[in-house]
Amino acid sequence: MSFDLEATYLALDGKGGVVEMPVTADFWERIESSPAAAHSMMGVFPVRTDWSHWEMHPDGDEVLVLIDGRLDMLLDDGREQRTIAMQAGATLIVPAGVWHRALVRAPGRLLGFTYGPGTRHRPV
Repeated sequence: MSFDLEATYLALDGKGGVVEMPVTADFWERIESSPAAAHSMMGVFPVRTDWSHWEMHPDGDEVLVLIDGRLDMLLDDGREQRTIAMQAGATLIVPAGVWHRALVRAPGRLLGFTYGPGTRHRPV
């Protein structure tokens, strides 16, 4: 089966199973109530503008692969804030518990592998 990872995310259950998660208009509002979101999720996120919020995953690392475009990832671990420049093909591991957000230098797409439970957001 073939599909677009921007329109259908995948939940990886850690035991070899995969659940398709169609991205609907209310996907992010319903994410905490989805049983599939209790696992690691994989999806492609368009990055056209700077993120308007910080994001943090308290219980798992996140792997980000920039498919195309250019961006700076800001990481805030509570002690210091640092900037990681990313170009197409770059991979970044954001450790569990580290706040992060993207500043877009050239629009593109970001492939994310995220352990979803407990994800938190805070305003810029």
